[in-house]
Amino acid sequence: MTIRVWDYLAEYDAEREDIIDAVETVFRSGQLVLGQSVKGFEAEFAAYHGVAHSVGVDNGTNAIKLALQALGVGPGDEVVTVSNTAAPTVVAIDAVGATPVFVDIREQDYLMDTDQVASVITDRTRCLLPVHLYGQPVDLRPLVDLAAKHDLRILEDCAQAHGARRDGVLAGTTGDASAFSFYPTKVLGAYGDGGAIVTDDEEIADRSRRLRFYGMAERYFVVETPAHNSRLDEVQAEILRRKLGRLDEYVAGRRAVAQRYAEGLGDTDLVLPHVTEGNEHVYYVYVVRHPRRDEIIERLKGYDIHLNISYPWPVHTQTGFAKLGYAAGSLPVTERLAGEIFSLPMYPSLSADAQDKVIDAVRQVLATL
Repeated sequence: MTIRVWDYLAEYDAEREDIIDAVETVFRSGQLVLGQSVKGFEAEFAAYHGVAHSVGVDNGTNAIKLALQALGVGPGDEVVTVSNTAAPTVVAIDAVGATPVFVDIREQDYLMDTDQVASVITDRTRCLLPVHLYGQPVDLRPLVDLAAKHDLRILEDCAQAHGARRDGVLAGTTGDASAFSFYPTKVLGAYGDGGAIVTDDEEIADRSRRLRFYGMAERYFVVETPAHNSRLDEVQAEILRRKLGRLDEYVAGRRAVAQRYAEGLGDTDLVLPHVTEGNEHVYYVYVVRHPRRDEIIERLKGYDIHLNISYPWPVHTQTGFAKLGYAAGSLPVTERLAGEIFSLPMYPSLSADAQDKVIDAVRQVLATL
């Protein structure tokens, strides 16, 4: 039995009839681009979050990029975020010509250390970009206060937090706008790329719609640049409409997997995920820590278990961002934890037998380190 950190085939077997019907629905609709499936999904995704607008785009990276543009962020501006994130968060900031400014993370939950944000705000700071990481939301209350004090915008990166809540409030509903990814591995995943911008602000939504469609307010007439083609595909939108109705079921499945890990590995020296008080974790990935991480991963391959590291290289240490000038040791918690964190298999369709194999193998490896 080969076990990978993520696998969609069991889910597809269970949902195949609905997925195929979604494709057929689009193909017979007569509208293959920005048709009723995109419009329907946008309305339903906005309603799920209790906000006025959702704008479907082609991927999560462009959701961040276009949202930044819609918020007025551009060359010369600074955006405060974290380095322990998927690189696309920072790639999107760079793509609009702004400069990412990093703060460190909290050791217990790997989320932005909001206590550090005030110290990096300058007269060039335009936006705060917290990342709701691994399925757990950042406490935005300190950022809301800072944004009000310094006239800043807040953009939430929700790529890993579909359905997550903080004090009962859904991730993506507090800031000026939020960006979602529907990459297949996500809690709400498409069968290809997809993304969305969510906001209660009509002007932000209107700008986002123009920016995803060449900057056009109406067909063939460009009213603002720079813009390009970033439309959500009709087929992916229709699939997402079907899957959105099962989102809470997916979250419940992930929490059940997380509970089995806690029961099976809670007495080992692995550091298991910490759920911060007030948070409702959706376990996009199940990130654990161990100082001998690399050895554990390599030895588990002998059991035909293949794991992942989210993320092995903090963004500020990557060659493509050397221009930012962050020296080694500048974000000590981020850098130290990057050498210890790794992900165990996590998806709702992970069978109990497969998870038992993972738990037993991890316990055997840990016992012989």
